[in-house]
Amino acid sequence: MSTDTKSLDIARNRLHDLLVRHAYQKRKVTLASGKESDFYVDCRGVVLSAEGHSLVGKLLLNLVWLIDPHVQAIGGLTMGADPLASAIALTSWNEQRPLGAFLVRKEPKGHGTAQWCEGLQLLPPGARAVVVEDVITTGASSMRAVERAREAGLQVSGVAALVDREEGGRENLERAGLLVRSLFSRRDFPS
Repeated sequence: MSTDTKSLDIARNRLHDLLVRHAYQKRKVTLASGKESDFYVDCRGVVLSAEGHSLVGKLLLNLVWLIDPHVQAIGGLTMGADPLASAIALTSWNEQRPLGAFLVRKEPKGHGTAQWCEGLQLLPPGARAVVVEDVITTGASSMRAVERAREAGLQVSGVAALVDREEGGRENLERAGLLVRSLFSRRDFPS
């Protein structure tokens, strides 16, 4: 992966612009954690756009490699992590250092193998993994993904996120022994 700081800064600034214009909302909302907030960041539309997918792949891959230079897999809780894992996996292939992607279901598959994780069959046993997340609030959804991935045999070392809302999630995950990095935090958005 290109560690060209200028290129990464340009990509980060462009992704930030897209998130502020198309994902950030200043309004009252109830979050998945049950907490009320006066702002919301819905990254999915930006990440699913062609430009956003490319930017996220480049930037989060770099962040994942900072967490674990020997990482073999990336994934997280469906649905927020799905396009992130896809973007990172594609970018890693283009960089000739391919990472496998996996998805963690919110409920086990109701038929067949009844598994929690998808995509594991192409990963080496005990693969080193980093969980990806769109937005960290309390860290609960990231922790669920980490636990399910570990139960499936992956060695999870950390969490890479697009946005840290700075509401205790990073600290909760770090207390659990995980390295946590985010591209953006609450202070990067309008108040």
